[in-house]
Amino acid sequence: MALFAPLLQIVALAAGAPDDAAVATPATVEAAATPGDSSIDGRRRPGVDTPLPPTISQNNPGAVGVPPPEAFPTDEFPIPDRWRLAKALCPDKNYTGLQNICHSPFDPYHQNSLKGDRPIQLDKKGWLPIKGDDWFLQLNAISDSIVEPRSFPTPVADQTSTYPGAIDQFGRDRSLVAASTFLFGAALTKGSTTYKPPDIEYRVLLAYNVNYVNVQERRVLNVRSSKPSHRTDTFLGVQEAFIDKHLGNRSDRFDFDSLRVGIQPFQADFRGFLFNDNQLGVRLFGNRDNNRYQYNVELIWRLDKDTNSGLNDVTRKPRDDYVIHANLFAQDFPMPGLTSLASVTANINRETDRVVDHNGFPIRPAFLGDQRPREYEAYYVGYSVDGRIKRLNLTSSLYGVFGRDRNSFFTSKPANIRAFFAAAELSYDIDWIRVKLSGLYATGDGKAKDNTEGGFDAIFENPIFAGADTSYWIRQTIPFAGGGVNVGINQRNGILNSLRSSKDQGQSNFNNPGTMLLGVGGDFDLTPQLRLSTNVNHLWFENTATLRELRNEGSIPKSIGWDVSAAAIWRPSMIQNIVFRLSGAVLDPGKGFSDLFTNSNGDSRYYSVLFNAILAF
Repeated sequence: MALFAPLLQIVALAAGAPDDAAVATPATVEAAATPGDSSIDGRRRPGVDTPLPPTISQNNPGAVGVPPPEAFPTDEFPIPDRWRLAKALCPDKNYTGLQNICHSPFDPYHQNSLKGDRPIQLDKKGWLPIKGDDWFLQLNAISDSIVEPRSFPTPVADQTSTYPGAIDQFGRDRSLVAASTFLFGAALTKGSTTYKPPDIEYRVLLAYNVNYVNVQERRVLNVRSSKPSHRTDTFLGVQEAFIDKHLGNRSDRFDFDSLRVGIQPFQADFRGFLFNDNQLGVRLFGNRDNNRYQYNVELIWRLDKDTNSGLNDVTRKPRDDYVIHANLFAQDFPMPGLTSLASVTANINRETDRVVDHNGFPIRPAFLGDQRPREYEAYYVGYSVDGRIKRLNLTSSLYGVFGRDRNSFFTSKPANIRAFFAAAELSYDIDWIRVKLSGLYATGDGKAKDNTEGGFDAIFENPIFAGADTSYWIRQTIPFAGGGVNVGINQRNGILNSLRSSKDQGQSNFNNPGTMLLGVGGDFDLTPQLRLSTNVNHLWFENTATLRELRNEGSIPKSIGWDVSAAAIWRPSMIQNIVFRLSGAVLDPGKGFSDLFTNSNGDSRYYSVLFNAILAF
């Protein structure tokens, strides 16, 4: 700089500067080049280091550590956490520049303290018995309403029919169901759950159901013929009430082990073929190898259900029915894009008391054969796969069940359980269209009075398959009139022909005719808001030996018939918080169904219409 000083003075004089004007010197030039000089904003002389800002300290246990100051430019600074950043921008609700940031606490689709997006500010809620700065509250409310006109073969006796022309075994078949279920849930969670499991979670979910049913014949809704042919009922059930404790991380990628105790949801396979319910249990679960492997070990003590709503009844002693389940998920096995699931399940039943449901009908044991109380042990071994092979989507499940029935209702002697199940769905996506092919095979019992029970039955099925509850056969219960009292060939929201008294309260039955299904369907996303789904299924009994024995008939054909259904699903805001569904299904009976059932009007087809509205917060 000393060499350039005379030159700077000459330039200043040539510019007409007065003799006493300040002339730039090396000291003044160096001062002007420092970041503190606003006249040269953002420029820094090479080789000149400015002091860093002081280290940021925070008192926020459980939060991710603050990076050192060296990691930030001089015009930026770190903050303790990200949750309160947007909230700090909302000091004035009338400030229009922040209208896309500040939202109502009842808006579930933006940052919301009631949905667990921001931690609880304990400094403003000192009365809460919790400590720490990383507790989150999550509230949810759901209204699920249905209106369902339907028809099905309705058994009737002469002395209970109110229809003057009723002289047949089956009466008028039409009925109407209207029901609403209101769910209210809350969860209190400790720990940031963006990248790792919570340290501890408390969750409760209550469900209040109101239902109305109107049928055309007596003794359908209640065992007493003096009761009317319509009913209104209410019930409050506890669907979730558990504590989830994080036992520890097993890797720096947050592979973990956790323990959950209480009433909790559990699904044994991808589509709910074996067990899909909310039950009282203890569950140990976790993952390994960067979440490539997940495992579950669960012990379940089954709760009794309310007869008319299907909700958990915690006012009654749990059933003497136990489920022990263990499974292992492996992602990208046996090939990339597929997830494999191997499982073993034990169902141990020790229910020897005679039980009737809330409407007076017997449910345990079922009124079949000798009607003696039953005990059994059934062991299921299963393998399922779900995923994609290039553009082909695949879901399949295989199960084998073996065990011991201590009292077969056909022989009044012990019998071995040996049965098998297989189901698969293939689908292919063509732009906005998905076409599907479904197949299911569940073995039936081929010899009713031997010492082997060969009909496959699940513990508590709720399958998402072949149209699910849009399908007539899956949605409706078909009573087995003339072969058992209060026994259905199939069960509501079930696909198996199990001959059970009740899916919710009855026992598994391995003396059944089995099930076969072959179906095609398609999903059509007409708009982002509207989807149309269609399914055409053909159903058969796998073996009618048990039906022939119970009905005292020499032959019963296997064909159940054609099940044709369609559903329109509308999401007006393109979100899952408001969903409307309208579906319809028709069963065109085959020779086997026509052999078992008839009705006074001679109707050849049965129908099911379902309107469903779901509102969620």
